[in-house]
Amino acid sequence: MANPNVRVDVIPRYLVEESSDEKKRYVFSYTVTIHNEGERTAQLLSRHWIITNGETLKTQEVRGDGVIGKQPTILPGESYTYTSGTVMETPVGTMQGSYRMIDDEGIYFDVPIPVFTLAATHSVH
Repeated sequence: MANPNVRVDVIPRYLVEESSDEKKRYVFSYTVTIHNEGERTAQLLSRHWIITNGETLKTQEVRGDGVIGKQPTILPGESYTYTSGTVMETPVGTMQGSYRMIDDEGIYFDVPIPVFTLAATHSVH
């Protein structure tokens, strides 16, 4: 079940200094902010990412506990921000997914992470 009171914003960034066209290595960071706009405390338990290669449309799924080693609790009206990253073999791709959360009444819910584009700065015209 989704919770409309928790919203996710993502800002991706291409890391040109860590990337290499010759090695087909494109490194991106992304900063995620999770906003708790509801009236209940929410704790992030796990993540599910779907990373899609922009050329072959090959997908990779990543699942795991928490984010960057944490399972943050977000109070009503507050936000939690973290930065992570991914490496792709193509200069363009997308990411999307969801977070599994639990509220202070023990109700589990999923929060969608909207699709966002990863694009090497030199590959966008």
